[in-house]
Amino acid sequence: MKRFDRGTLLFFGVALAFILTIQVLISLNLLGDFWVTLLRIGAVMAIVSIGLNLIYGFNGQFSLGQWGFFAIGAYTAADITYRWANDQSASGLVIVLLVTLFVGLSFGISSKLVARARGLDPLSSFFLYLVLVILAAIIAVFVGRLLINPFTSFLIMLPGWLSMQIVFILAVLLAGIVSAEVSYLFGMPVLSLGSDYFGIATLGFTIIVKVLLDNSDTMFGLVEMKGARGMIGIPKIGSWLWIAFFLLAVIVITRNLLHSSTGRAIVSVREDELAAKAMGIDVAKQKILAFVLGSLFAGLAGGLYAHINGFLHPNTFNFIKSFDPMIIVVFGGLGSISGTVIAAFGWALVLEGVLRLVLPQGFETWRFVVYPLLLLVMMLLRPKGLMGGFEFPYLRQILPPLPKGLQKARIEQPSQVEETSAGD
Repeated sequence: MKRFDRGTLLFFGVALAFILTIQVLISLNLLGDFWVTLLRIGAVMAIVSIGLNLIYGFNGQFSLGQWGFFAIGAYTAADITYRWANDQSASGLVIVLLVTLFVGLSFGISSKLVARARGLDPLSSFFLYLVLVILAAIIAVFVGRLLINPFTSFLIMLPGWLSMQIVFILAVLLAGIVSAEVSYLFGMPVLSLGSDYFGIATLGFTIIVKVLLDNSDTMFGLVEMKGARGMIGIPKIGSWLWIAFFLLAVIVITRNLLHSSTGRAIVSVREDELAAKAMGIDVAKQKILAFVLGSLFAGLAGGLYAHINGFLHPNTFNFIKSFDPMIIVVFGGLGSISGTVIAAFGWALVLEGVLRLVLPQGFETWRFVVYPLLLLVMMLLRPKGLMGGFEFPYLRQILPPLPKGLQKARIEQPSQVEETSAGD
């Protein structure tokens, strides 16, 4: 009963009631496709922004690369489901699965080699990791080609709807893992930079990803992605229930992480790096952990987003759009999960919904003027964001209880104990 207190039951009760109410409205055709799409996009943006809030709001690392990892996740998942839906082939699923496994093993081997070779600078370590990653990817592709037919045969034996759902879920999960592995490799040399320089490096990463997507059909031979023309034929199976489930899972994972000793170490880096080092905290480890987890969430969100409209274009992932998650995080409040979720839904419903419908015909683009003005007014009136440091009870950090001796003393001499606690 202690684990399921009033705040926990209230949070999950309200969340499930909201999710099921929206699903009932969708099933009864009482909610139009336009608003359903906006709700799904809002949930996806909430997942991306929670990941960025973990990197920037809780860990203090200014990053503009979230949109690049979002793009990687979107195209990874789309390629896997496209091959299954259109070619009845599990080639994308098998190759990506083995590449992630082999690259993960190469990271473990590389870390042991770096630990033995003391005194390696970040660039030398990065080069060692990169060489082993390339070798692991080549081996994975070779082995994967031998396993494509058995996997395909197994999935074909299943009912069509079931095999499609299995491929979809695995594609989304693998999209997150691919983004996490890329962020781990990218983060090693750049996380040693200062916050501003790190932000510029991540912005450059987003631009590089967009350019690679423009030429994905010619550089990598991925003809189905069609490069700058845009990828079509992606199955539209990103339902509201699946997206809402992933959003709820991300919220719970982030909450539990932040309430753990690891989460407190992550936040301590934001507060004061020198003090964190003095307390024995591995600052570099906490930075890379927050960056990888935030990128994992971005990849998951990208995999879900790819299956909403069934179409992807590289222009969707240009560097201008990379500011959207940052705006949502600042609008909702740095270090506030509740504010990030509310701001993400507000961003989708107000910018793409209400303003588009309220503004006169021919003036729809003025919503990109109204929206920044609203953000400017909000920042002047509430610099800490929409929610500030507020969290819903379930998400709020609960301090450990006082020792019995202090509890007894507080009852007898409350003012003296409060002064002692404040001094500690």
